[in-house]
Amino acid sequence: MKGKTIVATGATSGIGEAAVLELAGLGARIVIVARDEARAQATMRKLEAKAPKLGHRMHLADLSSMAETRKVGAAIAASEPRIDVLINNAGALFSERRVTPEGLELTFALNHMAYFVLTEALRANLVASTPSRVVSTSSSAHQGASLDFDDLQSAKGYGGLKVYGRSKLANILFTRELARRLAGTGVTANCLHPGAVATRFGSSSGGFAGLVIPFLRLFFISPEKGADTIVYLASSPEVAKTTGEYFVKRKIAEPSAAARDDAAAKRLWEASETLAGAQSQKERATG
Repeated sequence: MKGKTIVATGATSGIGEAAVLELAGLGARIVIVARDEARAQATMRKLEAKAPKLGHRMHLADLSSMAETRKVGAAIAASEPRIDVLINNAGALFSERRVTPEGLELTFALNHMAYFVLTEALRANLVASTPSRVVSTSSSAHQGASLDFDDLQSAKGYGGLKVYGRSKLANILFTRELARRLAGTGVTANCLHPGAVATRFGSSSGGFAGLVIPFLRLFFISPEKGADTIVYLASSPEVAKTTGEYFVKRKIAEPSAAARDDAAAKRLWEASETLAGAQSQKERATG
């Protein structure tokens, strides 16, 4: 990974931080996007200690905001002409329905739209840097989930775990459609289930999930083990030409039937494009 630049979200704790530290140890230069400056600075110190003088960088943004995600994406695109790997890893689970200032349900905004908007913002850089890779963190929580295209914002019958599962289904559909759209460019797109990992995940969930998850962490695997497949997909020559797949423990796995629905993947992409485009027009109108 020497000489390669990796952009990563959700990298200030848990599997994301474990992954970028491992990749930095392999020689990669890391660019992180984080919401919390203090945690971002702490991760930067760890990166510098692990792999000094590589020019690691940090950017601050709330990835639940399409406007901020687009803005940070533009800043990274301008400052990083070469991007070898994009790791989409930021995500959360919320027991109660919350809506962003842009009108999106928070889980959908952070767990799916952030992947979509940031990847689109960096697409030209990834294509210019081929062979390059997009690695997105999904979850086995997608099993049993389905998308309601008439209610993508989960206004009806909200349940934290159910909506989280939908967002992880969206990650797989996004990956499949992205791989299709990038075919022939030299950019691959794959996603993964990291396993049940003992991280900060769920600490701000609230409700029943917020009570149960801390107990379940006692039985979870370490962040380093959870990060293993991210590191593998970002760095291994074995998957240099593999694209559009869902991985578990470094192996291609078959996701649910809903996650293999390419018509739904295309429809989700178009819906996401419409949402992002509408927000972009609103930003231009307000100056």
